[in-house]
Amino acid sequence: MAIDYLLKNGMVVDGTGREPVRADVAVEGSRIKDVDDLSGAGATRTIDIEGLCVCPGFIDTHAHSEFVLLADGRAEGKVSQGITTEINGNCGMSAAPLYGPALEQRESDLEQLHIKERWNTFPEYFEILKKKKIAVNFATLVGHGNIRASVAGYSDRQLSEKEMDEMVRLLWEAMDAGAKGLSTGLIYPPGIYSGTSEIINLARETAKHGGIYATHMRSEGDMLMESIVEVVNIASESGIQAHISHLKASGEKNWNKLKGVFETLDLAAEKGLKITCDRYPYIASSTDLDAVLPSWAFEGGRKEELKRLRSERDRLVKDILKEHPEASGRDFWEKIVVSTSGTRNKWMEGKSIAEISGIGKKPLIDTVFDLLLEENLNVGAIFFLMSEENLCSIMKRDYMAVGTDSAARSYDGVTAEGKPHPRGFGSCPRVLGKYVREDRMLTLPEAVHKMTGLPAGIFKLKERGILAKDYFADITVFDPEKIIDTADFNDPFRRPEGIHYVFVNGEPVLAEGRITGAMPGRVLK
Repeated sequence: MAIDYLLKNGMVVDGTGREPVRADVAVEGSRIKDVDDLSGAGATRTIDIEGLCVCPGFIDTHAHSEFVLLADGRAEGKVSQGITTEINGNCGMSAAPLYGPALEQRESDLEQLHIKERWNTFPEYFEILKKKKIAVNFATLVGHGNIRASVAGYSDRQLSEKEMDEMVRLLWEAMDAGAKGLSTGLIYPPGIYSGTSEIINLARETAKHGGIYATHMRSEGDMLMESIVEVVNIASESGIQAHISHLKASGEKNWNKLKGVFETLDLAAEKGLKITCDRYPYIASSTDLDAVLPSWAFEGGRKEELKRLRSERDRLVKDILKEHPEASGRDFWEKIVVSTSGTRNKWMEGKSIAEISGIGKKPLIDTVFDLLLEENLNVGAIFFLMSEENLCSIMKRDYMAVGTDSAARSYDGVTAEGKPHPRGFGSCPRVLGKYVREDRMLTLPEAVHKMTGLPAGIFKLKERGILAKDYFADITVFDPEKIIDTADFNDPFRRPEGIHYVFVNGEPVLAEGRITGAMPGRVLK
């Protein structure tokens, strides 16, 4: 038996949910050669992992690394927490297709990261990604927002039959290139302008290609139940497997709606529908600050949005207060913290809108408008609007997988800017350290399954997600007694503790707790 690496004396948590067993793991090339008692086997390198757990590499079900990986493929924040594969293209936003208005809308993101390459299609993007090299595996959905914007821009209208046909063509092109399914971002433009029938039509075509439908729903707050019902209807009418991104009940007045969400999803399951979800183990979310604006503000793209921030403030304020009456008070804005901004307003990072408003002696909502204008809309924010009790209830559901909802940043360089959400550096260790070891809310096999076998099944990742003979050697080795996240909202760029080794396709990307610099990641189709 030719073995490159022999991991001896570890407790194997295989990703299926079964109880751990003591066994050795042999790695040959990019594959797992065997999982058994391999006492007599020789290897190029033998690593004694007595007292440690060995499991499949973690799969991030919800990543946003399409552009970041082109700027820095090291993905240190993901590798350091044991992640070996990312599912990208979420929330209606993917690397491709990028034509016309869709490309124009993303230009500022590309420029911020100093990315010079441009592309239109997934095959073109994949070629660029392969040349750059990456440390983690890359799988992707195709964003509905990309498709719609490429065909019809950012207009708030029903599309013509000809436009729908062109959207279907772009969808097929993406699926043929290797996309795992379709994603929507129904709070973001242009998805926010799409009716349910449009999505059903595209989901039906996606299902024909064996793909999944993943959605950032229309509402995770006041209209949460209506949004859940829409997901169920889309799955029912199209015959597709559906997946709810970062399931939550946002805003204290909506926390009690979660029971109804579970009842609706359980009823759908009884009817034979397959609907899963993902969630990060924190009670704060993160997105662009302009998410607080009403939907009409986004029509026409970035240039039109910026014009409205200058010329239609009274109407914007009126509609913000109509949708969020609590936004008239300071408490609402205390819960919204700036995470990333440009050089000019770097001092605002880590401060709430209420705090910034007080320092600048400006009205609360004007503070938001002015910041968005000064930074050309490139402002990220963290929203502290969720409940720990609800988080625990969601994590216990057997259809819930773990996702970071983050880009693959590194600890230095162009991606190490701002004060991003710590979930990009600590999600998986937090699940195992806090919710397994400390709180005993999940068992170790359950938690590992939610980060390995379950997401591999949801997104149809072949021969990954389980620690078994002949599967790809994506492997994470950790100390169950010490693993924990250390990143927090004040200092998100902190490395987790307790992870010893991470292998991607048989190559160590983290060894003895240190990043190796290897770039063995592949595009998974």
